Amino acid sequence: MNDRLNKLKTDSINFWKSRTKKQKGAIIGTFVGVIAIAAIITYFTTRTNMVPLFTELSAKETGEIAEVLSSQGVTYEIAPGGTNILVPEKQVDSIKVSLAAQGYPETGGISTTFFTENAGFGMTDNEFNVIKHKALETELENLIKKIDGVKDAKVMISMPEKGVFINQNAENQNASAAVVLHTEPGHKFTDDQIKTLYNLVSKSVPNLSTDNITISNQYSEYYDLESAIAGSGSIDSVEGQMNVKKTIERDLERQVQKMLGTLMGQNKVVVSVTTDIDFKKENREEKLVKPVDEENMEGIEISAQRITETYTGMNGATGPTEMGDPTDNATGYQEVLNGNGDYERIEETINNDVNRINRVIQESPYKIRDIGIQVMVEPPVPEDPTSLSATVVEDIEQILATIVRTSIDKEAAGELTDEEIENKIVVSVQQFYGNDVENIEETPVIPWWIWVVGGILVAAILLLIVYILRSKKRKAEEEAMEIIEEQEELLVEDINQEKETESTVRRKQLEKMAKEKPEDFAKLLRSWIAED
Repeated sequence: MNDRLNKLKTDSINFWKSRTKKQKGAIIGTFVGVIAIAAIITYFTTRTNMVPLFTELSAKETGEIAEVLSSQGVTYEIAPGGTNILVPEKQVDSIKVSLAAQGYPETGGISTTFFTENAGFGMTDNEFNVIKHKALETELENLIKKIDGVKDAKVMISMPEKGVFINQNAENQNASAAVVLHTEPGHKFTDDQIKTLYNLVSKSVPNLSTDNITISNQYSEYYDLESAIAGSGSIDSVEGQMNVKKTIERDLERQVQKMLGTLMGQNKVVVSVTTDIDFKKENREEKLVKPVDEENMEGIEISAQRITETYTGMNGATGPTEMGDPTDNATGYQEVLNGNGDYERIEETINNDVNRINRVIQESPYKIRDIGIQVMVEPPVPEDPTSLSATVVEDIEQILATIVRTSIDKEAAGELTDEEIENKIVVSVQQFYGNDVENIEETPVIPWWIWVVGGILVAAILLLIVYILRSKKRKAEEEAMEIIEEQEELLVEDINQEKETESTVRRKQLEKMAKEKPEDFAKLLRSWIAED
């Protein structure tokens, strides 16, 4: 691997050194041009054109709308001054419809741009107002058409005329609007869509309340805002009851998940809560009478009268012969005029009062009759369920039992025994096979323009490599041709000019002998020298 890298590095350096200045400039210019083209394409493909969403907002409402856009993941900008919000041009209509369903904005108005295309120099105020009025209706029609189920819409807005004096036409300063929808066959608007329609029109026109808006379809069917509000938010509707049930279950799940997640770990616990809600409402009036002293069953004394009479002497009365009603002050008795005697009369009158309780009771709109909590816990060692001690499982069951006992309505379900509560709780300890985070590979989301730029760069690199390989091949072929030509010239000279003679044969033999047997060749030379 290192040899290949070194060879590639050496070939690259040799190739670069072998290039002329023009070739080097062309290569550098090509590389810079590819990068510049990629940067330009990236800029124009990723540039977002921001347009006004709402104008003339209060600082408070600007912050509220910005918070909603952030929660929805929408890119936005706040213009200097904090009264205007800018959003991407492609999303402006859908964002307006979405915010209108939530009741935004409470101030300001929907921006319209139609009248700017029809305004000209020297236009009078009346002409400008007519175009502006028409532009507002047109923009509203376009927005309403974005709602699912609306094929076409016509909007008529009646704006109050401004009087010369302040109090003039003061009673007619409220605007009104009429909307006729052409709906798709068989389409039925939801309550949220009806509220969206009213909010769109109301928030688009100054001084226009929902009471002054009329919305109907091509069949003269009227859409009532109050019915939509009652149907979507009232607990009497099925949708409202389901929302309450989901909210209760979601809150209980979050409560249990938070506690057990802190104990075991957030990825170690899964919670599911099911509830049975009683939506029966009861209004009753109770008139109760209770003694003040319930132990002795006595009331409270509000007034008392005590009379005591005593007499001793002659011709005195002997007392009553018949007792009347003990509560009657004038008790009957017969007076005796003859004889001696003592007389004593004690009269006691007490007025008692009791507690009179009048109760007008309006029961809660719903009661929790039953709760079921299912909890799955992964042990510390996922493969070993016994790694989670039985004490921890008992603590979890005790926590869940407390939640069940305090959440269920006592009047609806009565006093629950421990066995009944245990039947409403399930704690399962097992391994979470679908929660293996290490094996989950996140698929990277690569924008399309990166693929385009990468393709251009790859194509440029391939062209450069092909050019380099062709240049090297061409150079190698030229060098080979030069060598062949030189060899051909040498061979031709040897064949055509040199002739085989006795002297040449001897010379070749001597050269061969000198190469193969230098010692014998040396002896032969010494013998020739000695002969000479």
